[in-house]
Amino acid sequence: MPVKKVFLTGASGFIGGDALYAVHKAQPNWEISVLIRDKQKAKQIQEAYPDANIIFGSLDDTEIILNAASTADIVIREKISPSPNNAIQSNTADSSDHPASAQAIADGLRATHTHSNPGYYIHIGGTGILTWYDWEHQRFGQKPLPEQAYDDLDGIDAILNLPEYAWHRNVDKIVLAESSKDPEAVRIAIVCPPTIYGIGRGPISQRSRQIPLLSALTIENGEAPIIGDGLAEWDHIHIQDLSSLITLLIQHAINSGPHVLEKEIFGPKSYYFAANGTHRWGEIAEVIAKEAYKQGYIKEPRTTRLSVDMAKEKYGMEPMTWGLNSKGAARRAKKLLGWEPKGQELTDLIPDLVRYEGERKKQGLKAWKKVN
Repeated sequence: MPVKKVFLTGASGFIGGDALYAVHKAQPNWEISVLIRDKQKAKQIQEAYPDANIIFGSLDDTEIILNAASTADIVIREKISPSPNNAIQSNTADSSDHPASAQAIADGLRATHTHSNPGYYIHIGGTGILTWYDWEHQRFGQKPLPEQAYDDLDGIDAILNLPEYAWHRNVDKIVLAESSKDPEAVRIAIVCPPTIYGIGRGPISQRSRQIPLLSALTIENGEAPIIGDGLAEWDHIHIQDLSSLITLLIQHAINSGPHVLEKEIFGPKSYYFAANGTHRWGEIAEVIAKEAYKQGYIKEPRTTRLSVDMAKEKYGMEPMTWGLNSKGAARRAKKLLGWEPKGQELTDLIPDLVRYEGERKKQGLKAWKKVN
């Protein structure tokens, strides 16, 4: 098999770091380039992966990104998390997804790839895109309605026509647009994980966001916060199962041929929800409170109800996701790629995740950063 070149953004992050681990383990002889702007983080990645090619730059360096994409066979782009200066303020699209860098990758791949030598664009989005209905109707902490359940196989048309203001939609559209330009030269897939849990295997960041933040705030305040009635539901996935899906897509890319399923796997309908279970946020808060009490981090297993306005005022935007619904049946990867999630169930890992946050607090590490 010829050596392939992979360009990866987000290697210093939770998702990108674990993806780097999984791809390198599956294909140790491939040439892997990573985009890094911080010299210390670059050093950490280089120590873990001596053969990795470090490309210094940020997402604003679109020429650097375009050039890196143009020399790659496969690009894996991690979605960008909101920052304090670029956060979601309402039910609008998340501008922090950085559309300019997404477009630069598309342009770079298109510039150098052909039907006989296609480039592959694997974009990591998120099922926050499915929360648009609750934002629009101000339904926080309420149980999901039947029409809020999505299906990435039979219900793909509904996903492709989500409102323009849905989270991540602006960047997803840039990636999807490549399928209408030259779908044989640039073959795309969008992977949408929901709540991600578990300890990552990346060299720098090993923790996700929603569950660690909920655990950290419980330990910090002595009670677990619940938004509204706590009935909102999200799907979830273990970080290693997410990386296994990405690896399967890459494996298909290098083995693919002109068969009937090709455009279903890489093409205009290639939205992959990555989920293997569902939780209700109020119930998870109760489990975390009980576990934090059991481990001696809080005095009693208490929860507290917060309105969405109170949650935003106290903790910023991130905890508001605990009051939103995100439901997407992950059928496409299982049917077309044979994906079989094998990670431990979320509730089984809560003791470890609470302990992890408790140890971080003992070490004086900052548990969370408020985003207004």
